[in-house]
Amino acid sequence: MKGFGLLIRILVAIILGVTIGSFANEWFIRIFATFNDVFGSFLGFIIPLIILGFIAPGIGSIGRGAGKLLGLTALLAYGSTLLAGVIAFLSASSLYPSLLQGQSIKAFNDPTKGLSSGYLQVEIPPLMEVTTALVLAFVLGIGIAAINSKSLLQLAEDFRDIIHLIIERIIIPLLPFHIFGIFANMTHAGQVTTILSVFIKVFIMIIVLHLLYLVIQYSIAGSLSRQNPLGMLKKMSPAYFTALGTQSSAATIPVTLQHSKTLKLKGNIADFTVPLLANIHLSGSTITIVSCAMAVMFLQGDMATFAAVFPFIATLGATMIAAPGVPGGAVMASIGLLESMLGFSPTMVSLMIALYLAQDSLGTACNVTGDGAITSITDSLSPRLKN
Repeated sequence: MKGFGLLIRILVAIILGVTIGSFANEWFIRIFATFNDVFGSFLGFIIPLIILGFIAPGIGSIGRGAGKLLGLTALLAYGSTLLAGVIAFLSASSLYPSLLQGQSIKAFNDPTKGLSSGYLQVEIPPLMEVTTALVLAFVLGIGIAAINSKSLLQLAEDFRDIIHLIIERIIIPLLPFHIFGIFANMTHAGQVTTILSVFIKVFIMIIVLHLLYLVIQYSIAGSLSRQNPLGMLKKMSPAYFTALGTQSSAATIPVTLQHSKTLKLKGNIADFTVPLLANIHLSGSTITIVSCAMAVMFLQGDMATFAAVFPFIATLGATMIAAPGVPGGAVMASIGLLESMLGFSPTMVSLMIALYLAQDSLGTACNVTGDGAITSITDSLSPRLKN
């Protein structure tokens, strides 16, 4: 399976899980349920470290130099990410009651926990709570930027590289097996029809939201720079399709940078904004995460209010800093917030991971294509900073 992309592996895992779970004996299901229990425990341990490893060096490096231009770019990126989350929430709140009508797994118990009781159970307590990791990451990141400590920044970046390695070499390769076990369990429990029908409907809604949001971004950019928004979008399309393959905003930087410079920018502003935005602008990922989270909550019979979800969206925009460097990094960085702020159970987290990763490349493509719009807006507004 190494020769296939993550999306293909996830889809194969879902298909095999549904197929094998429909006829497999309970002892076979229990083997993967035990794996899911151990893997889930490891995820719980690594999540605070992911938050710390992503955010601290991200803030530390962002906070150096560039002054007002840095502040403007970061403000636009965060505002775009925040608006994307709000639009996703409003769309899900409006559409899910009719789109997902009659579909619920409210009474569904966690098959992973229930079936793993007869085999190996491993408890791996996290070193700190998610909230503690988040606060510590902000304190370290802001502190590194304030004292301009190159040694501390290097240490933080080395730690981030270790976390990247764990995600790339352990978590991502094992996720298809984890998702296989979850879907085999759900099929065994008779819940898979509901889940797959939700996959398709949510998938379509997210694609439409991504495209609509890109049109909004480029309409604003085009009005400020007096260019045709659709023409600007066409120029950035190679970055979109490159990101579909790489599933990484960071890996797509060369293509994004090259095509951003065709948007009639003044000076070399893209050289500064594109690498920065690859780490802090996550509008597409936010749309995907919020939409998937709302779908999972709807399945559990819980339609969250805006007051409950908005703090999650606001915190998510900061928590995912530097996550685009790793395929699936955004959802990994969000798991702790899903558990602590939205009350997700292990089963809900597993469904969330499966839903998100099946659409990860689309969110990344929306992120990097939107980077061109934010770069153009920054370019249009930057002369006013001097006034």
